[in-house]
Amino acid sequence: MQFIISGIQQIGIGIPDVKQAWKWYRQQFGIDVPIFEEAAEANLMLPYTGGKPHQRHAVLAISLQGGSGMEIWQYTSRTPQPPAQPPMLGDYGIFAARIKSRDVAAAHRAFASRGLALHAGLRKDPAGQPVCWVKDPYGNHFQIVPDTHWFSRTRALTGGIAGCMIGVSDIEAARQLYSGILGYDDVVYDREGVWEDLAGLPGGEFPLRRVLLGHRQARQGAFSRIIGPSRIELVQLRSGRSAVPMFKGRFWGDLGFIHLCFDVIGMDDLRQQCAAQGFPFTVDSGLALGKAFDMGEASGLFSYIEDPDGTLIEFVETLKMPIAKKWGWYLDLRKRDARRPLPDWMLKALSLNRVRD
Repeated sequence: MQFIISGIQQIGIGIPDVKQAWKWYRQQFGIDVPIFEEAAEANLMLPYTGGKPHQRHAVLAISLQGGSGMEIWQYTSRTPQPPAQPPMLGDYGIFAARIKSRDVAAAHRAFASRGLALHAGLRKDPAGQPVCWVKDPYGNHFQIVPDTHWFSRTRALTGGIAGCMIGVSDIEAARQLYSGILGYDDVVYDREGVWEDLAGLPGGEFPLRRVLLGHRQARQGAFSRIIGPSRIELVQLRSGRSAVPMFKGRFWGDLGFIHLCFDVIGMDDLRQQCAAQGFPFTVDSGLALGKAFDMGEASGLFSYIEDPDGTLIEFVETLKMPIAKKWGWYLDLRKRDARRPLPDWMLKALSLNRVRD
């Protein structure tokens, strides 16, 4: 079967306290529906954890308004390490996650009243769209962006993840992966300069080339309706300083945005395609275990590749997941057409697991 990219499943965020962080993301962004929570040993990520397995505690949570989730991730067998210097725009890696909003102005007012907005007023991106910026207690940046695709409505002013901003050394080389394999083939804008919407952010004073990518084709798959469309902005530093890898000298799972994860169908075919195009799997649970990987209440296959600058891209093929775990209701995705979206009523039943503060 030809592989399918169903969309961004989640962005991984390494933090020092998983429970404290998830409470913050629930209260500020409405990311309040857990898909799984597990404390276990990460024993397949040895290429990125110093050759040794480490204990961790992770929560994958989503917003039922739609968008992708957050995998909130904490080492428990070691102290997660910060970068040598705070990441700057143009450094190699994920600088910011995009958070979708129906009303960016209202979201900005709310975040400003809580002392979280990084600018006094709204800014506009190179396409003229309003954006605002928020930083969490751990130094991670979030760009609040307008969006028209919504799965349901809650009282939160924002939904889930709608993409991210990634620093690269060569945009054309990076697009071989992001456009060629991941399907972000629509150039929303390609501009170069010093940007008003980035003023005051680390590295925002330097000239940058910015390419915002969307996808022309609607995504397919079980979770495609709740995930919805997404955009990835590639940022390349043009002059003024030298860019550095955000995770240089550190482990996957240390503090910051640790990976960008895609929900996929057809892992075997994807393995072949990635290898043929120069992006071989560096971690592959299917080959390592010969069976599905157990993630507490969920199970599936996962793998990793690196973009040309070493940013980690994860692929997950979900095989089983809880819908209403209190009642023992689990969904086996192997027993249905993988391309067909799950019915809305079934996904909305995930609200039975919502954590309320």
